[in-house]
Amino acid sequence: MRHPELRSLLERVRRGAVSPREAAKRIDGLPLERLEFATLDHQRTLRVGFPEVVFGLGKTPAQLVAIARRLLDRHGVVLLTRVEPEGREALRAEFPRAEIHERARAVVLRRRAARRRGIGRVLVLCAGTADLPVAEEALVTARVMGSRSELIADVGVAGLHRLLRHRRRLGGARVLVVVAGLEGALPSVVGGLVDRPLIAVPTSIGYGSHLRGLAPLLAMMNSCAPGVTVVNVDNGFGAGYAAHLINSSAARRR
Repeated sequence: MRHPELRSLLERVRRGAVSPREAAKRIDGLPLERLEFATLDHQRTLRVGFPEVVFGLGKTPAQLVAIARRLLDRHGVVLLTRVEPEGREALRAEFPRAEIHERARAVVLRRRAARRRGIGRVLVLCAGTADLPVAEEALVTARVMGSRSELIADVGVAGLHRLLRHRRRLGGARVLVVVAGLEGALPSVVGGLVDRPLIAVPTSIGYGSHLRGLAPLLAMMNSCAPGVTVVNVDNGFGAGYAAHLINSSAARRR
């Protein structure tokens, strides 16, 4: 049950069209749905504003389809992340209107076409082309949650002129997500140019001493630029989710 549905139900109670007992039954009834291999949390939308997100790794195509079908029936929108090719094909076959984001390994299902333009502006930047899968995961996440989101690719510190040509766009964003591998320096540079919340995402892209993302993770955590928040290695989903929450909170205050 989403917030508009809850308000509609409470309004019907106020008019006397639905009894308080029946309303309580609808709100409390079956907040959890137990499947053989999963327990779905159908009240998460009321608590955090967005339905339960499905993590695709480790799930069979059949499990992904079954979970997605239940969530879509109840909530109208489903985000699945880290979905392997077999899972994406199964979802495409079951849901012909599915939005398949191959590079981000994400799938978005909607009961009806999205009409909202999105609120605010989340700007996602990535240092190199190799970082695009993580950056696009952040982009897709923020967009499906309701943020207006854009991507600027391949603006790493090896060529600062590529970044500086986007100064106006940096200043126009409400939240920035900055994705980088190798030495992980890009968030510090961007953080020194803007007065907006910045979420840094280290990636596992780099040579041996990069340690599969540990080097940029530590570099970002030790950033000398104030206001830089860091998520875990390759966690584009977590960054996009957090960026939307910051963006939407700012929009509600206006």
